Amino acid sequence: MCTLVILRRPGHAWPVLIGANRDEMKDRRWRPPGRHWPDLPVVAGQDISGGGTWQGVNDAGLQAAVLNRFASLGPAPGKRSRGELPLLALAHGDAETAAQAIAELDAGQFRPFNLLLADKDAAFWLAGLGQGGIAVRPVPEGLSMLTAHDLNDIKASPRMAHNLPRFAKAQVPDPAMGDWRAWQDLLAFKGELPPDPEHFDIRADAVKIQSSIGFQTVSSSLIALPAEGKPLWWFDAGQGPSPVLL
Repeated sequence: MCTLVILRRPGHAWPVLIGANRDEMKDRRWRPPGRHWPDLPVVAGQDISGGGTWQGVNDAGLQAAVLNRFASLGPAPGKRSRGELPLLALAHGDAETAAQAIAELDAGQFRPFNLLLADKDAAFWLAGLGQGGIAVRPVPEGLSMLTAHDLNDIKASPRMAHNLPRFAKAQVPDPAMGDWRAWQDLLAFKGELPPDPEHFDIRADAVKIQSSIGFQTVSSSLIALPAEGKPLWWFDAGQGPSPVLL
């Protein structure tokens, strides 16, 4: 039940801006973004349990992030970790090639997932439903949001219905100046709806998650992909955003 927002602006000096919250059990161990895989040109957070990652960037400027789909939290016997998927994608040099490679996998090897791939020229949303093939769809220009549901599905996701318009109205970040204040505030939104007792007291419209079972937002990322040069990444695990060395 993570949340990811992407703004695509082809032709702009910063054609891709990404804001993301990672939601996980608070006692699940992880490492902040770094070069944890010596054989891969990748900077990513590392999940200690599964050995993979939830989000990363490679030296070619490709970003990959994986999100669980609805009602599929946690591992399952006989299934590969979804944290492998971003690493498999980041072994490639661009979003289109990476998307094609992931699409050749059997979705039945993994629990249901959403995968967001983006570089300065293209972006793709990939959905695996736990069986059969993996669907690949382009992410349109402009603002999009991804949660545990389909991309921009405001009918199924109260979180998207409430917050996608708020992001659309917000001041656009200026990564060159390190100014992400509007998106930081939105990623910190704890919701206005009452806690839902049928879903562990999670507020359905919250972007920053709290629950009655220790499931919560554990970190946030702000990533900018430039038309030229290196990406920028600010990572926040609760002490305020700090730059990631790429």
